[in-house]
Amino acid sequence: MTADQLILKRARAGDEEALRTLWSQHSPHIDAVVRRLCGDAELAADIAQEVWIQIFRALPGYRGEAQFGTWAHRIAVNRTLNALRKVRRIEKWEVDITDDSAATEMDSERGFLAESIDDAMQQLSPCARTVFVLHDVEGYTHEEIASRLGITSGGSKSQLFKARAKLRRLLAHVIDDTWPARNGSHAASAC
Repeated sequence: MTADQLILKRARAGDEEALRTLWSQHSPHIDAVVRRLCGDAELAADIAQEVWIQIFRALPGYRGEAQFGTWAHRIAVNRTLNALRKVRRIEKWEVDITDDSAATEMDSERGFLAESIDDAMQQLSPCARTVFVLHDVEGYTHEEIASRLGITSGGSKSQLFKARAKLRRLLAHVIDDTWPARNGSHAASAC
């Protein structure tokens, strides 16, 4: 039995130290997925807590058919999408987000690029951002996205097209400072 399997066995039995170990090993990835799907650092923090509660509650039923990280990732995506649906039903309006969620230390160029991408993603509509993250970042197919979001595969493709077009426009200054002057008349419409 490997060390990871032993930790999982202890965690499934309720060992708090093993649960903390799982959390410390997997929280950076899981929390990043939640942040990317939410686009709002405060909301993401709240949802991430719910995700971890759900992961720990479901842990006794974990059968080991997939790696723990993959299994936890699926729970994180599903729980986050459900929470976002609930938030959107309650609020019925979109909030512009201006917080910088990049918390890692990077060199200035990489930091600027990461900040620019994060800012641009936060300017997407919630649906376009969700489809973009699920497809281009997490690798889901349009059929999987359609099933999870309750939309058609064509709707997923359309939202992805809109997200990519808006991101290209919003990130043009990062690639070429003169791009807006040359191509300003071809800017894609917002989602």
